[in-house]
Amino acid sequence: MYSIGIDLGGTNIVAAVVDDKYNIVGKSKTPTNSPRSAEEIFDDIAKVCREAMEDAKLTIDDISSIGMGTPGTVNGDGVIEFANNLGFNNVPASDMLKERLGDIPVFVDNDANCAALGEAYAGCGNGSNNFVAVTLGTGVGSGIIVDGKIVKGVNFAGGECGHMVIMVDGEPCTCGRKGCWEAYASATALIRQTKAAMEKHPDSVMHELAEKEGKVSGRTAFDAMRKGDVAGIKVVNDYIKYVACGLINIVNALQPEIVCVGGGICNEGDTLLKPLNRYVNAERYSIHSKMQTKILRAQLGNDAGIIGAALLGTIAE
Repeated sequence: MYSIGIDLGGTNIVAAVVDDKYNIVGKSKTPTNSPRSAEEIFDDIAKVCREAMEDAKLTIDDISSIGMGTPGTVNGDGVIEFANNLGFNNVPASDMLKERLGDIPVFVDNDANCAALGEAYAGCGNGSNNFVAVTLGTGVGSGIIVDGKIVKGVNFAGGECGHMVIMVDGEPCTCGRKGCWEAYASATALIRQTKAAMEKHPDSVMHELAEKEGKVSGRTAFDAMRKGDVAGIKVVNDYIKYVACGLINIVNALQPEIVCVGGGICNEGDTLLKPLNRYVNAERYSIHSKMQTKILRAQLGNDAGIIGAALLGTIAE
């Protein structure tokens, strides 16, 4: 049998048919066009599901379950309690999908949890039962899997590693706290740190690189570092220390088999991963244990959340 995975994002809605070996065999997407009503958005979700089945040359009778990853908080009844970037408040997502696609098992979870599930079973996790996925993007997203189950917490909002504080009274975070890991380790934070360094160092090669690219990006400081630029080297070194601080906290608190790191910054490859592993190995609490957490790069890219959503019915519940 096959399952359908849906990635509901602020920009696009993507649906895919996934086989029992975690392969995508049919896919479709459409713009989310938010803000608009949940009814309109779910009409389009159903449409891309049907198109994905057509692409796979299958029908709904071939589908064992449907899973959806969404921003925000999802309760145990498949209700999206709150998703600010979609304007959703208490949207009965599971029921709305069944109304449009038939009486088939439907599972809904947070998108970061789905991405963690996808990487754990079909990506770099290789079936790990104790696994954490971290995405360094606009924010710092994360999902935690313990004993093969997604950690949701008493209110279904668990696993938000990006909002643990690594600097008391530090940089303000969009969540309202100060000093969150997200405020230092996200791609947004790296860009802010790069701009601040550029202001202090008008002769830095980062100015030339940003002008050539047309903007300051997450690559600017790394490219400057490779050219031997002193200011760029400091930005990169500080940023890696911030990322490592959060990873060490995760490792010491949970001792997972693997922490998977994803997001565009991970395109830096070993330039990022090697020093992260050095920091973690140097500061982990379990210094004498034979079993140690591995820090690995995510493998599935944008497909992690889709595959993870498709697995919700067979693994997560």
